[in-house]
Amino acid sequence: MGLSVKKFHPAGAPSILSLLALLLICGLSGCASSKYLPSSKDLTRSPWNSYDEIKAAFDQIQPYQTDTTKLKELGFAPEVTPNVQILNYLDIIQRFLPNQSITTKDLDGGLQDCLASRDHCQAYEIRIHHTDAERYGNVMADLFNFRRRTTITGWEFQALIVLKDDLAVYKLYSGRPNINEFRDRKNPLGPLQNSEKIFWEVAD
Repeated sequence: MGLSVKKFHPAGAPSILSLLALLLICGLSGCASSKYLPSSKDLTRSPWNSYDEIKAAFDQIQPYQTDTTKLKELGFAPEVTPNVQILNYLDIIQRFLPNQSITTKDLDGGLQDCLASRDHCQAYEIRIHHTDAERYGNVMADLFNFRRRTTITGWEFQALIVLKDDLAVYKLYSGRPNINEFRDRKNPLGPLQNSEKIFWEVAD
């Protein structure tokens, strides 16, 4: 009975030829500028192009004055803006009455009025975000995963508009007007940092 040893190379690890080819291409094209590094955009489709625009529209909503027709004009309605979530009164209860320590008496009058109407109560939840991610720095270090630096900029806005029948009775918003984040990832082993371990199989 013989003993055989099989060596498995790490899956996904780049070959020497592939690395040399990338080096050659980068050398010939002179890709020393960060413009050769990837970038990405992540956004929610909406009528608004900035945080200030959506906040200005939201400020026009007046409880017990603004109806669903006006909400459509402002863009806060599922018929005119994608990704608007409709909540029923049970969803609203879960949001504002998460435990027994909080009662309806603790809520805003508009919320109390809406929840008391049960099936006549609903809410529009809007989540809008717009972020841009750009990698920068040394192209070769980034290309071979030794160091990747990324800046993320943009904004996000969240709003909840509670309606009793066709009338807005309560509104709430939150957000980040100016997102500016920095990420710095260092991998001393470069392209081998996340490779699988080498396995040895011993069989009879």
